[in-house]
Amino acid sequence: MKKQRIVVGLSGGVDSAVSAHLLKQQGHEVIGIFMKNWEDDDDDEYCSTRQDFLDAASVADVLGIEIEHVNFAADYKDRVFAEFLREYQAGRTPNPDVLCNAEIKFKAFLDHAMRLGAEKIATGHYARVRERDGRFELLKGLDPLKDQSYFLHRLNQAQLSKTLFPVGELPKTEVRRIAAEIGLPNAAKKDSTGICFIGERPFREFLNRYLSNKPGPIKDDRGRVIGEHVGLSFYTLGQRKGIGIGGLKDKGAAKGGSEHAPWFVARKDMAANTLYIVQGHEHPWLQSHALTADDASWVAGVAPAPGAMAAKTRYRQADAGCALDGGSAAGFNLNFGSAQWAVTPGQSAVLYDGEVCLGGGVIASAA
Repeated sequence: MKKQRIVVGLSGGVDSAVSAHLLKQQGHEVIGIFMKNWEDDDDDEYCSTRQDFLDAASVADVLGIEIEHVNFAADYKDRVFAEFLREYQAGRTPNPDVLCNAEIKFKAFLDHAMRLGAEKIATGHYARVRERDGRFELLKGLDPLKDQSYFLHRLNQAQLSKTLFPVGELPKTEVRRIAAEIGLPNAAKKDSTGICFIGERPFREFLNRYLSNKPGPIKDDRGRVIGEHVGLSFYTLGQRKGIGIGGLKDKGAAKGGSEHAPWFVARKDMAANTLYIVQGHEHPWLQSHALTADDASWVAGVAPAPGAMAAKTRYRQADAGCALDGGSAAGFNLNFGSAQWAVTPGQSAVLYDGEVCLGGGVIASAA
């Protein structure tokens, strides 16, 4: 690759730090940008923005590159957080990382980098970009345990043409080794486990600040009231902990189930403000063979032809064989050969052809 000016999103983590190092090693002019995306309570114990910036600045110092601190908090609130709250209020479970990548990291950040005269941007995501016959493909990262193509599936041709993922070819163990070898101060820093505005804080406590909660009945699969929920927005399909129905062993045993079988959230009836829970991981209400997705986004710019492919309905999941039916910009239907567990409206259904990520959409319903 010819020498270019490349702006790297330095998050304070080890992956983006090593990405910047690898590009500098290749002879590129590298500039670091730290994105601040949240500031409502950034002095809070759960939000690590300040420490992350200090880590990013220390990395830039070691690497000998410039770093700029850019505040995208207003964009984030308008484009990501507002949608996040709308989805929860409607009873769905959104994935803000998907939206953040599409709206902030590869839109607001990309625009800013281009204004700095960058020819490309780079991030520490575990994914790859391949150009083939003038088109750009999004590929899985080579480390199967770290692949992040699921979160990047809404990127388009224009965005991919300007994007590099330097660590996408490497296993995480090698990234850590490189960081230690060159003396990066964050070589052993643990991976972030969430988005800044939630961080490690209790999730329900955080949502409580922004969403109205209307308590209602919790019912089992026979329609019996067995508790009270605190508001449907605070539960997600497949949830096992924090349902708030302690002491139900006898009821489970009385209806013929194992008294020790765990309870899971299985359905939400928004009209009746009722939460349905079932006992046992393999309960039929938790299994789906088909789904409908809306708001589709295709990496190639057009939907793939209907037919056999693979999909993920949540991030930490093996690819599942399926048949695509009716793909368009509006949405698509998927039919699975084997049942999928707790397919959740609001999450992303992402399609793959082998290692190539084709795009995806937002799950609207499952059956």
